[in-house]
Amino acid sequence: MNTAGHWEATPRRGLELTPFRGLRYDPDRVGSLASVTSPPYDVVVRPDGLHHLQSADPYNIVRLILPQAGTPSARTEQAADTLRRWLDEGVLTADAEPGLYVYEQRHDDGILQRGIIGTLRVTEPAEGVVLPHEDVMPPVVADRAALMRATRANLEPLLLTYRGDGTAAEVVERTAHRPPLLATTTEDGFRHRLWSLTDPGELARVQRDLAGRQALIADGHHRWATYRRLRLEHPSPSPWDYGLVLLVDTARYPLRVRAIHRLLHGLPVADALAAVDGLFRVRHLDKPLAQALETLADAACAGNAFLLAGDGAFHLLDRPDPDLLARTVPADRPPAWRALDATVLHATLLEHVWHIPEDSPAHIAYIHDTAATVEKAERDGSTAVLMHPVREEVVRDLARQGVTMPRKSTSFGPKPASGLVLRALEI
Repeated sequence: MNTAGHWEATPRRGLELTPFRGLRYDPDRVGSLASVTSPPYDVVVRPDGLHHLQSADPYNIVRLILPQAGTPSARTEQAADTLRRWLDEGVLTADAEPGLYVYEQRHDDGILQRGIIGTLRVTEPAEGVVLPHEDVMPPVVADRAALMRATRANLEPLLLTYRGDGTAAEVVERTAHRPPLLATTTEDGFRHRLWSLTDPGELARVQRDLAGRQALIADGHHRWATYRRLRLEHPSPSPWDYGLVLLVDTARYPLRVRAIHRLLHGLPVADALAAVDGLFRVRHLDKPLAQALETLADAACAGNAFLLAGDGAFHLLDRPDPDLLARTVPADRPPAWRALDATVLHATLLEHVWHIPEDSPAHIAYIHDTAATVEKAERDGSTAVLMHPVREEVVRDLARQGVTMPRKSTSFGPKPASGLVLRALEI
């Protein structure tokens, strides 16, 4: 990393991105390309959102990434059967020749993101090529691994970032001026375009540029951990040596960093507040959500701060007792890690104050949508803990040191839409 905190090219064996024959929906067989897409599997957390996607089109990708049969084994079998049927029926078809895919997302609010979708050589963190920044939950990895084993497919790309501004970025820019393979606008207002990159010379230029670089996992830690697990299960060389990714050069297209909120099932706000009495400063905010979040942002500039909701009001927790932090936050990590809001939330509030297990879906849910978190807390009589996002440079610095953040600490975006291009390992 240079003095500006940017990733640099290194002499190590770096990113190895390879072409593949993408699986794509036949537009003549589906209602529309937009109607078969979905957010990534871990963003579709609301039952009404899942039902909406399933109702949008009988071929919506959510039927593969989040099958709804009763038992875990039944769900994976259902997804595998569905994928085979769609392939047999020609709903999904493989492109004629292998390629990389240039992918663009654009929104009227000013977001423009372009990157390259391909299959990336799976590496271990110790190799320093693909750097994780968050811990993962083993049950989620096991679930994703079972799904990939059954379908023998990578159903959606995870999101990686690197900083290059080199030849690969130039190829992406040139490609984006050509007619795309597909273009669609999803209901969230994002316009998506996809191009196939098959010219041998252009492919070689992209691969040479990436060969000395390293990447940060922006979204998809569980899927990357799943790739690693499955690679170890299959003797090399095999298709499992590679996994489907979207690589975005943030020197040209900086990602937005948002918080991931917590929903604490079965903990009323009154009980949560009573437990922190004397341990944090508590202020009751008689403000709408947008203004309450502004107050949270101001407080977060000075130290750890959280916004509790669920009882029709907002409550700001800040200025934690230093002695409490000294007793509860592990001291064997860098100061930047110990100061993270997510660290204090998990080590201090969840474990020692509220006694909530962080790895139990029965006790805690992780939700990206702020308003949805508040609404569900109010509907269920539970507590929403709204977080302030971590700065991207903090994430990168910790990842470079090999220090992982608490799970679900960040949400980088925009995330790639699932359903635009898939990878079958045996095609």
